[in-house]
Amino acid sequence: MKRLLLVMNPMAGMKKANPLLTEILDVFSKAGYLCVVHMTQASGDGTQVVKRFARDVDLIVCIGGDGTFNETISGVLAAGAKTPIGYIPAGSTNDFAASLHLSKNVVEAAQDIVRGQPTVYDVGRFEDRYFTYVASFGAFTKVSYATSQSVKNALGHLAYVLGGIAELSAIRSWHVTFEVDDSHLIQGDYIFGAVSNSTSVGGILTLDPKIVDMNDGKFELLLIKAPENLADLGEIVRALTAQDYGSPMLTFLPAHKIRVHADAEMDWTLDGEFAKGRELLEIENIRDAVRVITQPAAPREEP
Repeated sequence: MKRLLLVMNPMAGMKKANPLLTEILDVFSKAGYLCVVHMTQASGDGTQVVKRFARDVDLIVCIGGDGTFNETISGVLAAGAKTPIGYIPAGSTNDFAASLHLSKNVVEAAQDIVRGQPTVYDVGRFEDRYFTYVASFGAFTKVSYATSQSVKNALGHLAYVLGGIAELSAIRSWHVTFEVDDSHLIQGDYIFGAVSNSTSVGGILTLDPKIVDMNDGKFELLLIKAPENLADLGEIVRALTAQDYGSPMLTFLPAHKIRVHADAEMDWTLDGEFAKGRELLEIENIRDAVRVITQPAAPREEP
């Protein structure tokens, strides 16, 4: 019999998956899996459990938000395993799941995992930590990790949006220098920056799916320059809404490895989780890092 490790964050989102756990387990049991369930108890708990058992199971499934998925990915990489991963999105904002077009219905998502195929995806390395879809700083960045779980559960995605609007009233810029792939040197004052591998960032910013390839060994580096007046701010809003990456207020380019020179007080978020800023740090794309179960119609299946 096949073995499955299911890691669930019982506090994720509106706790919508909790009453459906029996149905979810029934889907996997009918597919021939012997299921072991672990409910996460604290931040980082999922990573340790996955790291311990990743090599002993045939499939790992996580239920929660992007933070839970991040912990699962981190555990698999720490174990040096290639175990396929299934993701049942149940958080307040599920950016990576949105990029993969995973079902928002948790039971259907479980069924899709059973019917799906493993597809390889890139993962980001941020010094000694990993991220699945974004490392960002500046405006909106603080919202995801500063908003309490209870508020997220009560307001859902609206909590992020409201927090983002509040930040705009006190926009701060950071002077940052980026060494990109040893071929580009970019520096300036920015109110936001994202090193992403996703079409959705924080549920607030979206990138054109036509230019985002989640398995090409490259990130998308998006920087928003500090506005000097209301006209500049208006141009930023227009450019982001229209996905006009040629705007003079935006810097947008692919990148495999980035060295970042910044104020140590400039903190980051990795997949919605806090990361302390440093004066010098390195971000690198790890190609073909993980195997994630997607629906059979996925454009790229693992060879």
